[in-house]
Amino acid sequence: QVQLVESGGGLVQAGGSLRLSCAASGRTFSRYAMAWFRQTPGKEREFVAAVSWSGGTTNYAESVKGRFTISRDNAKNTVYLQMNSLKPEDTAVYYCAAVHSITITGFRSHDYDYWGQGTQVTVSS
Repeated sequence: QVQLVESGGGLVQAGGSLRLSCAASGRTFSRYAMAWFRQTPGKEREFVAAVSWSGGTTNYAESVKGRFTISRDNAKNTVYLQMNSLKPEDTAVYYCAAVHSITITGFRSHDYDYWGQGTQVTVSS
């Protein structure tokens, strides 16, 4: 089992950058594929990015490709989401998610078993 705690959200102007972090508990962090999702009020949780256990494979939603980068440091039990060229439509609560798999298993919220509490990202125009 793993527990996830996100940090790094905040208010930023359009065109700016933020880096989100997700700290995981548990000794087997490296056996989990990790992902970031986001959600705005009244909408379903949306896939943003995912990374395999080794960090060698990543996937991104089309809306963030070229702007966001997911990475992980297994020695620190942490996954990151570097967000550049932020747009007002990136405003959302961002959630870290994990599934006990060495590969990326899917891009829907029900493909992941563990979730953090979320961190708010607000991009002003």
